[in-house]
Amino acid sequence: MRAVFRNRITIGLLLTALLSSACSGDRAADRRGNSNTQEVPAIAVTTARVEARNVPAFIQATGSLIADETSDVAPKVAGKVANVSVDVGDFVTQGAVIAKIDDSDARRQLAGAQARVKQEIAAVRQAEAKLGLEANGRFNASRIPEVRAAGAAYEQAEAELRQAQANEERYRDLVKTGDVAMATYEQYRTTRDTAVTRVNSAREQLEAQVNIARQNNQAIASAQASVEAAQTEVGTAQQALADTVVRAPFSGFVSARPVAVGEYVSSANVIATLLRSNPIKIQIQVAEADVPTVVVGRHVSVQVDAYKDRNFAGVVTAINPAVDPTSRSAVVEASIENSDNALRSGMFGTARITKEGGGTGVFVPKTAIYNDQATQSFRAFVIVDGVAKLRVVQLGSEEGESVQILNGLNADEVVATSNLVDLYEGAKVVSGS
Repeated sequence: MRAVFRNRITIGLLLTALLSSACSGDRAADRRGNSNTQEVPAIAVTTARVEARNVPAFIQATGSLIADETSDVAPKVAGKVANVSVDVGDFVTQGAVIAKIDDSDARRQLAGAQARVKQEIAAVRQAEAKLGLEANGRFNASRIPEVRAAGAAYEQAEAELRQAQANEERYRDLVKTGDVAMATYEQYRTTRDTAVTRVNSAREQLEAQVNIARQNNQAIASAQASVEAAQTEVGTAQQALADTVVRAPFSGFVSARPVAVGEYVSSANVIATLLRSNPIKIQIQVAEADVPTVVVGRHVSVQVDAYKDRNFAGVVTAINPAVDPTSRSAVVEASIENSDNALRSGMFGTARITKEGGGTGVFVPKTAIYNDQATQSFRAFVIVDGVAKLRVVQLGSEEGESVQILNGLNADEVVATSNLVDLYEGAKVVSGS
């Protein structure tokens, strides 16, 4: 089947060449007929050599361009839309304000939380004052006035007890020797017992004052905890206020803005849809047989109808591991550089993925090709010994200022690159630089 197809192409090219040659022959005859008395001057042309180059193999497939990232931006808090800063088509940078939600309630909550912080700090200072502490002073029970007074009373009672115990022992010995009456000794013994009671009472009073001081210190700790809780409320209120401002999560273009000022929205409502278009992605379907030859990082060239004269470069970034059982193909995704935003989401593109291997192709400058509208064919003129030889050629892909020749020319042949409209089969030429 392929052989038949190639034969048909060859026959068509030969017919075209014959027709072109006939036309050129007629034109040459006309020129010869007009020069019975003088020789036709040679036509000045510039020339170039047909160049053989390595031609990479590639897979060609079509697909649609999609944004690298798409985000439906929604507010974090519910409320009435106070302002919308963007419109469809606008480009916004990451962090830019998209919209604002009415923040009057958030501001009131923040002011209330800040007032509670001040109140709780005042409570801490009051509790510290009760203990005689300076602001943020360190607790020491022995420095508390009530504790110091109770401690002094306890020390006084212990001193009196020591004196009473010494007197009781001394008079007890005198009673044994008969130098003192029993009634006198009993007075000192009673004094000692009373001193013991006062010591015990003073000790209890000291312990009670220490406990009170500790309780008051605990009240300071509780008050400080209340300050921290109030400060947390302030942080929450500040975040709620900040959340009334809707910002762009990344740089990109606004593709939709479905809300208007005055609408009531919640976190379920979309304020704007944002597209990251640089880089942009293309999704193509690659035949099952070609999937093994595609690898991540492989070079991709993309063309779109809107820019027929441009090739957009990219690389393969993802290959779907599953093959569609209906189409017997897998989805391949490539990332395309799009710094000038020429490519838009939704465009239809043709992608070529470079494969390993390749072959050899012949290339000539684009200026060596003449599009003959009369015969609807592409022609070139090979220069042999100062004479132009007409060739009908079949064009392939373009590479910069060169074009590949699929049929009609051979490597190292010399072709004319100027004055092609004046050339014809058998025309004499003179080559310039």
